[in-house]
Amino acid sequence: MALITYLTRIQFDFGALKLLEAELQLLGIRRPLIVTDKGVIAAGLWGKVKEQLPGNMPIAIYDGTPENPTEAAMRDALAMYKAEGCDGIIAIGGGSPMDLAKGVALMATHPGDSLQPYAMVEGGAAKITARVAPIVAIPTTAGTGSEVSRGGVIIMDSGRKLAIGSPHLIPRLALIDPELTMSLPPHLTAGTGMDAFTHNIECYLSNAYNPPADGIALDGLEKAWKYVERATRDGSDREARYNMAMAAMEGAMVFQKGLGAVHALSHPTGGLKGYRLHHGTLNAVYLPAVLRFNEPAVGDKYKRVAALMGLPEREANASGVANAVAALNERLGIPKGLGAMGLKGETVEKIADGALGDHCHLSTPRQPTRAQYIELIEQSWG
Repeated sequence: MALITYLTRIQFDFGALKLLEAELQLLGIRRPLIVTDKGVIAAGLWGKVKEQLPGNMPIAIYDGTPENPTEAAMRDALAMYKAEGCDGIIAIGGGSPMDLAKGVALMATHPGDSLQPYAMVEGGAAKITARVAPIVAIPTTAGTGSEVSRGGVIIMDSGRKLAIGSPHLIPRLALIDPELTMSLPPHLTAGTGMDAFTHNIECYLSNAYNPPADGIALDGLEKAWKYVERATRDGSDREARYNMAMAAMEGAMVFQKGLGAVHALSHPTGGLKGYRLHHGTLNAVYLPAVLRFNEPAVGDKYKRVAALMGLPEREANASGVANAVAALNERLGIPKGLGAMGLKGETVEKIADGALGDHCHLSTPRQPTRAQYIELIEQSWG
């Protein structure tokens, strides 16, 4: 049986930020907690959002979101939410503030003092109810699509990087203004853009039956492929920024099909202690090897993907698509492999073990064994 659901209220266009005050009134949010990070503050993006809020609105700001959000950061933000009597959250930034906001919105309204019992791999989705505090998500990158997704990825106190997920965690409003992505530097434009591309292609390749999601994923895949290089080369390219914001949103709209081995690998890699690894960049590095690995399990899907990417018929296969992605990575300045990102060899087995326990392992079209995960890591080493 196929579960097909779409999704939440979305305001999308240049200038959409001007709708914020009216949208907050519709949601009944009068004392918001702003969840963001110091980079968003420094870039002046919070200032642009603040201009659209009523001058007399009580505001609390948590700007301590780490690059990879943690339970400890969630508790700090939660304490502020409770102390200030907040009644909703405005998440501003990339996937990290939005994922952290989901953790706060959950724990502000549900029992317990830890997120781990609510993790998907712990069977926690059934414990999450409609009591979740309302979230308004305002993305400043075009990658994660967390503004329309039901999931958030958090590094737990145990050290595991786990996903919480439920339809109740989808932000009540996604306010997507591509103008806010215009100042994103090239390396982050590339990394987040390849995150969007990976979301779309992994969801399309998933064997779950959901034709509407397939259509959306193919559109997002095509947009990301066509515009990520333009947006990286020229951040002021409004057409490219608009289409990358749409590709990111579409990639997350189809998460209900499930992701795959790329994310099963990038989640534990991003959770390694002692490293600062960008999630989208990891996805880009792992993607070529996983595309080749998946070929026996996805039928003729690579022919459709290759056609959208403009590849010749002789390259309409896993190898052709993977080679094209690797070449795009090189043009975008993505690191040539995990070794170039600073990883040490002793991490390989830990990553493989983490991938086997990741929720995305369950939805990948061809499930690797532990030994095959190790091979995929080694092939992605560079």
